Amino acid sequence: MVKEMMNNKFEWNNPSSSSSSSSNLKQNHVLVKLVVSVLLVGVAFRLLYTGSFDVLPFVEDTTTTAKVEAAEVPASNYDVEEDSLLATTDFSVEEQEEEKAPAPATASNADDEVQEEYPQDQISQKAATIEIPGKCNLFVGEWVPDQLGPLYSYESCHFITDDQNCMKNGRPDSGYLDWRWKPRGCEIPRFNAERFLEMMRDKSWGFIGDSIARNHVQSLLCILSKVEIADEIYHDEEYRSKRWHFPSYNFTLSVIWSPFLLKSEIFEDMYGVSTGEIQLHLDKLDKKWTREYESFNYVTISGGKWFLKTAVYHDNNTVLGCHYCSNSKLTEFGIDNAYRKAIKLVFNFISNSHHNAVVLFRTTTPDHFENGEWFSGGTCNRTVPYKKGEISLNYIDSAMRKIELEEFKNVATTSGSVRRAKLKLLDTTLLSTLRPNGHPGPYRQFNPEKNTTVQNDCLHWCLPGPIDSWNDLVMEMLMRD
Repeated sequence: MVKEMMNNKFEWNNPSSSSSSSSNLKQNHVLVKLVVSVLLVGVAFRLLYTGSFDVLPFVEDTTTTAKVEAAEVPASNYDVEEDSLLATTDFSVEEQEEEKAPAPATASNADDEVQEEYPQDQISQKAATIEIPGKCNLFVGEWVPDQLGPLYSYESCHFITDDQNCMKNGRPDSGYLDWRWKPRGCEIPRFNAERFLEMMRDKSWGFIGDSIARNHVQSLLCILSKVEIADEIYHDEEYRSKRWHFPSYNFTLSVIWSPFLLKSEIFEDMYGVSTGEIQLHLDKLDKKWTREYESFNYVTISGGKWFLKTAVYHDNNTVLGCHYCSNSKLTEFGIDNAYRKAIKLVFNFISNSHHNAVVLFRTTTPDHFENGEWFSGGTCNRTVPYKKGEISLNYIDSAMRKIELEEFKNVATTSGSVRRAKLKLLDTTLLSTLRPNGHPGPYRQFNPEKNTTVQNDCLHWCLPGPIDSWNDLVMEMLMRD
């Protein structure tokens, strides 16, 4: 485009089509050069400092030479650091009354070139990274050293369960505590517990999901306990769903254990020992959270790793198939199909609800097992975060996150529906992928015998640990709202 403008300007001043004097011609040439130089400097500045030009990098599949579009999840891993599918805090569903989604900000000529390469009907960086002056993408950045350390200690917080209490269980290194998340192009302040509790006065917040959601709640409770220690006022029979109350602020914090977000029959105990295959209903949400939904002013909801488990899938009282099941008569349905149905059902419920809540949908959480999986001796022994280019998001995590972003974009841009919820994307996938050093690993329990074989935990997070930074992001999103 710049080249065309240059050609056009020189064509306008062609000596063969002008009767101007040679002195005027030289002046025009000087003027043209000046204009072109300004344009080139402007384009270069925009390329360097505008996040909307980020292009999704990928690693080509060695079995094919076909080009992978930016909006597609490639068949192999792709680099973590530069991900253009990350939505800013402005990529959200605000309250709308039968009106179409607002159009993107006016694009420059350079923006038009990017738009031609990545059409709007795909989930391109164009749709997901609309730049707002004074704001930045909270979910793209790096982990930097932090000498201040965590806001609490494993000794000061009694909400930490034994399996996340890495220091108490003998973890010898503490360097994993001395990092903070720094988004590209901006700084976010440390979590302010007193200010948060003031914002939550006379309100309630529900965390809905699996054990990672519970892990997140424990982190939040520990941070808030520096101001006030919450009273536990409810727990279910297995202590998986709980509720706490902060009496000075009349703030209620809940966690609802619903690992699929869907109706399911689960036949395993707290230790993961199963006596039968999970029966998962892809057309019905879990009433454990839907019947509580309207009691919350704020909701954090997430899906994830439980969809990798063996399960039989039901829809409309019919068995559709299964995932990795023992019944040879059932066909493999595919966890991607099951997960998409689940996420679509969740977003439809939130969109059609008449309840006015702020809902943060948290994206999938990566694990960091190396040299095997959790059941085959996998470990996570790294002591520092990954840097740019050192890690790739594996296929399963990238596929699940692709589904999440696609369905989030669908509900965020669908016109003609009334939405009373404010639905926002809490995209912790990539920043968490860069933290292999924050898991309990072999220190999920106290084990003084160094030569014994233990099962490593490379999915959940030590407390204190990297998951504390998720609360910094949540606080920043609330402050920007």
